[in-house]
Amino acid sequence: MTLTLAAIQMVSTPDLALNLDRADALVAEAAARGARLAVLPEYFCLMGRDDRDKLAIAEPAGDGPIQRRLAALARRHGLWLIGGTLPLAIDGDVAHATNTCLVFAPDGTLAARYDKIHLFRFDNGRERYDEAAVLTRGHEPVSFTLTPREGNPIRVGLSVCYDLRFPELYRLLAADLILVPAAFTHTTGQAHWEVLLRARAIENQAYVLASAQGGEHSNGRRTWGHSLAIDPWGQVLACQAHGEGVVLATLDTALLQQVRSNLPALQHRVF
Repeated sequence: MTLTLAAIQMVSTPDLALNLDRADALVAEAAARGARLAVLPEYFCLMGRDDRDKLAIAEPAGDGPIQRRLAALARRHGLWLIGGTLPLAIDGDVAHATNTCLVFAPDGTLAARYDKIHLFRFDNGRERYDEAAVLTRGHEPVSFTLTPREGNPIRVGLSVCYDLRFPELYRLLAADLILVPAAFTHTTGQAHWEVLLRARAIENQAYVLASAQGGEHSNGRRTWGHSLAIDPWGQVLACQAHGEGVVLATLDTALLQQVRSNLPALQHRVF
């Protein structure tokens, strides 16, 4: 059984409406090219001028214009849509939000919610980031089961950006397909992005689909891009280096089974 996957790369701006329109167009392109599952990048809906800008667009779980737009997109194109991340409001805490990845089934219903567990912090003297200043971390690993029209169910594991540096999370997910919407900085991405993604694919003998922010943003931020699709042997299937675009790849369950049969590393685990 095969399944066409799409990683959508964006260069999001501080303009929410513009970002939603670009996401709409890119998802439509992915669907027109045969994608049955599409992943938007982290912060697809807003790359603000200040970290606190996220709080201004935070929505209550289960309702809001961004969530309704994503549900309608999935339903219109009849595909699984992973909505990158968006900020969801926290009851009783107006100073923080969760950085949340929502999954919508082809009928537009909500299929899964994952709140990013590991919050990025980096300071090299020139660049400084501290997501915990306005975000609250999640606590639970999340996976969901995708059942194609034909073939066996596929276990899909959710993660976001900085999660990529914590391999223990992916062992808990035990996924056939790992999704990584991200907004890696140019500095950290150039050094580590591809090697981390290929390592997660190899050690879990799973497909990895990583959708990135990629380029020079109007808020002054520079992201690495290089949205990637990687097979269970660790081979890069497709890449979008910079700028907007759609990365297409095919998940082949026969290859997945072959890799795990030829080298049964997952069966040899002791811990």
